[in-house]
Amino acid sequence: MVPGWLTIPEVAKRLGVDVTHVRRLLKERQLAAVRRGPNDAPHVPAAFVAEGTVLKGLAGTLTVLHDAGYSDVEAVRWLFSPDESLPGSPVQALRENRKTEVRRRAQAMAF
Repeated sequence: MVPGWLTIPEVAKRLGVDVTHVRRLLKERQLAAVRRGPNDAPHVPAAFVAEGTVLKGLAGTLTVLHDAGYSDVEAVRWLFSPDESLPGSPVQALRENRKTEVRRRAQAMAF
């Protein structure tokens, strides 16, 4: 479902920051990670990091999803699941700067 994953050090390199900063972004829920691989290490979807920054609109969308009770795994699953009403997936819509549409759907799921 997720086409590409980045380790925490890879995210840090793409953002031009240190690993501690990336861990803070994860703790503050501005990014989401899923544990995977043989070491069960946290990995961030590559689509969440665009042009040296965190994908615009992602942090607010993650906040809405977490407030609705979604875990990081569930949030990532939802963001990459196809949604015919968008069309495409919520993460594609965020990449196309359609965060309002994505957040409306996320808020509707909270009820």
